[in-house]
Amino acid sequence: MANKNTANAPRPGGPGGPGRGPGGGGGGGRHAAIRGGEKPKDLKGTIKKSFAYLGIYKAGLALVMVLAALSSVFRVIGPRLLGNATDVLYKAVENGMLTGDIIVDYNALLKVVIALCTLYVISYVFNIVQSFTTAQISNNITYRMRKDISEKINRLPIGFFDVTSTGDVLSRITNDVESLSNSLRETLTQFASALTLMVGTIAMMLSISWELTLIAFAMIPVSGFIVAKIIKISQPLYRKQQKSLGMVNGHIEEMMSAHIVVKAFNMEQQSIDDFSVYNTELRENAWRSRVASSAMMPITNFVSNIGYILVCIIGATMAGFGKITVGNIQSFITYIRNFTQPIQQLSNISTMLQSAMACGERIFEFLDQPEEEPDTENPVSTEGIIGHVTFQDVNFGYTAEKTIIDDLDLEVHPGEKIAIVGPTGAGKTTVVKLLMRFYELNGGSISIDGINIKDFARNDLREMFGMVLQETWLFKGTIRENIMYSRPDASEEDMIRAAKASRVHHFVQTLPGGYDFELNEETSNISQGQKQLITIARAFLQNPKILILDEATSSVDTRTEVLIQQAMRKLMENRTSFVIAHRLSTIRDADKIIVLNAGHVEEVGNHHDLIEKGGFYAKLYQSQFENA
Repeated sequence: MANKNTANAPRPGGPGGPGRGPGGGGGGGRHAAIRGGEKPKDLKGTIKKSFAYLGIYKAGLALVMVLAALSSVFRVIGPRLLGNATDVLYKAVENGMLTGDIIVDYNALLKVVIALCTLYVISYVFNIVQSFTTAQISNNITYRMRKDISEKINRLPIGFFDVTSTGDVLSRITNDVESLSNSLRETLTQFASALTLMVGTIAMMLSISWELTLIAFAMIPVSGFIVAKIIKISQPLYRKQQKSLGMVNGHIEEMMSAHIVVKAFNMEQQSIDDFSVYNTELRENAWRSRVASSAMMPITNFVSNIGYILVCIIGATMAGFGKITVGNIQSFITYIRNFTQPIQQLSNISTMLQSAMACGERIFEFLDQPEEEPDTENPVSTEGIIGHVTFQDVNFGYTAEKTIIDDLDLEVHPGEKIAIVGPTGAGKTTVVKLLMRFYELNGGSISIDGINIKDFARNDLREMFGMVLQETWLFKGTIRENIMYSRPDASEEDMIRAAKASRVHHFVQTLPGGYDFELNEETSNISQGQKQLITIARAFLQNPKILILDEATSSVDTRTEVLIQQAMRKLMENRTSFVIAHRLSTIRDADKIIVLNAGHVEEVGNHHDLIEKGGFYAKLYQSQFENA
């Protein structure tokens, strides 16, 4: 949600909305500044930042680790008890073969069964508590990450959104955060369980036979070498997969928000073709990454089975020479299976971590983006500001290579109506963006009542401005909510007063529900002129000290244009106003007209004087009627 001080602004990008800044705003998504997965990122840094999020939940994580460890301990003890039961039965059979009478020690067997049942029940309880705790921690991490990303969005400079795809940012908030959270949840529990199971299993194996244990150990380096090779291949593929997902989301977001334009230009097939390219790339990258990682477990299983076969052969030979009991062989065979399981789990963990770190890189890359220059520590109060605006030697360019505004000097007295005119690319909208400190100056200064705008807190500075733009920005909700967006604490009487002053009240009375009439998601259930009047009402309710008005009547009928012009004239009374003019016929009554050309002030004066002068403004004015 945008700050209320930019209540009349369109989507991120500042005055003028999408497409007005460098890179085309909303449409420049496929060439975003952040491009996840182009080059290998800082894997260690990503892991460190991920665990920084986990650090808050140390107590819960410790509990999860302890429960996972205890559950694994009980699993380790179980096979040894089963081996003891086997030895009891084997001895009974062996003795029976000698005496002809098989006598089984059922008391010993019952004790083993009771012990096993007790162990497995306790292990099950521990697993339930562990799963519940892990899910809670995972959900909290997801919540916190999305909260941090949301807050980060509001701290980023406007220039970031000029070159970044909305779909890519959405992909990071939704898919990447969810994937990272799920992977961390799975890996944490599996790691603790696998580590404990491995250590406990090794201890039990050594207690049974160190010779057989060495055979099992011989398989570890082979599995480890294979796993390392597969990770090296699959990690870049996971990064490409996440990048492709961001591209798909970005394209869908663009097509959804501009579907009318797509249809108007018969570009449906082109849109489908573009999506097919991105979707195919995502499918191929996802397939490659999954094939690479899926090969890990079958290969490690194959290596483990070789060790299993060797243990069976050598163990049987040792039993034949009386060096080991049959029950111990059974236990050891179970342990060899348990020994390969944690190795497989660790392989699975490495696969999940690859995906998690690819997502984490994209998340933390976004969170590490440079933020707006911080506000001054001792901001000046806006109390008593009357709207005397001064530009002094202002220089600015969206990039270091291209200057948009060059040594601009401008003085606007309180209450004046200032029109800013000029050809496309002259810097009209840029002047307003600089005034509201959407961008930082490269040189010079802008002051209000003699106070540098940097000496105000951004919120206070932008609260001084009201904006009515050519592109109306309304959200899904009631008309009342849209008007009160600039002042949520305003009373019903103030809201209706603003609506009447802006010519909104009359048409609202004709709608079902009146001010409770709900606009749809595209706000297409009211006319363009009605939308514009609502944005004017919003500015009225805000009661700003300085107004910024973009040409607001270019896309409405003549009758509605008259209503909008009347509402805007009333809104501008006794306020310093900046009017970005495209149709010069609408600003003939301006106190001062600033003519910009290539970032320079070409001419300054009122309409009559500039026409008589016969300079750049006069030619610009006359050309509009020649082209009409």
